[in-house]
Amino acid sequence: MKERLADLGFAAGWRLVRLLPEKWAVALFDLAADRASRRAGEGVAQLRANLRRVVPRAGEAELDELVRLSVRSYARYWREAFRLPSTDLDAAYAETDRTMTGVENLDAALAAGNGAILALPHCGNWDMAGVWLVGHSGRFTTVAERLKPESLYRRFIEFRESLGFEVVPLTGGDRNPAVVLAERLRANGVVCLLADRDLTAGGVPVTFFGEQTMMPAGPAHLAATTGAALLPAGLWFTEDGCTIRIHPPIRVAGLTGVAPATQQLADVFAADIAAHPADWHMLQKLWLADLPESRQRALRRVLARREGTG
Repeated sequence: MKERLADLGFAAGWRLVRLLPEKWAVALFDLAADRASRRAGEGVAQLRANLRRVVPRAGEAELDELVRLSVRSYARYWREAFRLPSTDLDAAYAETDRTMTGVENLDAALAAGNGAILALPHCGNWDMAGVWLVGHSGRFTTVAERLKPESLYRRFIEFRESLGFEVVPLTGGDRNPAVVLAERLRANGVVCLLADRDLTAGGVPVTFFGEQTMMPAGPAHLAATTGAALLPAGLWFTEDGCTIRIHPPIRVAGLTGVAPATQQLADVFAADIAAHPADWHMLQKLWLADLPESRQRALRRVLARREGTG
């Protein structure tokens, strides 16, 4: 029942929010965000704990305001996502293109002919970043977690495919997603991957804002095995839209270079998030210290076995 209600809620969002005048939509989503901030439910409480690492010297009042702005930023992401199907995508591309930086790093990677991997944190509006990328370089490939129910998963796939994205399911697809991504890169394509959280056995340990967490091995591993350029990207909102910063490539020295390259990704992400903390939408547990002790022990055992066979 809960999954069905979620599907109906998202369906209503895509149908109704884009019918509202822009000022009404902004007011409605800001009001909902402010109420969520005051209620301080589980997700908002975790967001506060995460942001405390980003701005460790902030007082309680300053942290209160940062959380409020961050929840508003997250609500803005959803408001814009719901309105994107009726947005002038050419105008959205032009507005983002006007403010973005580092496009020469992407152009150089594609000129080299080995493809490009854009690694992004959960910041700003990653769907709008995809709209910009389609406008600049054409169709690109990304991976989506298989949501439940299937109707909700299909709804998200159809939404992103309508924007020009190629979306590969993380699980349950006809082919291994890593194989598909490698093929796209070897054809000099672009792959975009969210890359700031992976608390599974496949994650790579990194230090992030002074504490240990784990981030996906996928971006650096793909770069090591295909020769594609690994490009960190930062995202944050502007008053009128969002902007993107594509950083210079991170060198990945073969498979042994995956862990160091992932740490470099974490360092680049940290610098951008520290500069724009309100636009980092991390409402989940991220640092190992926040996990239950049993989960921490299990991850330590996995890492110890991996190091013993490395």
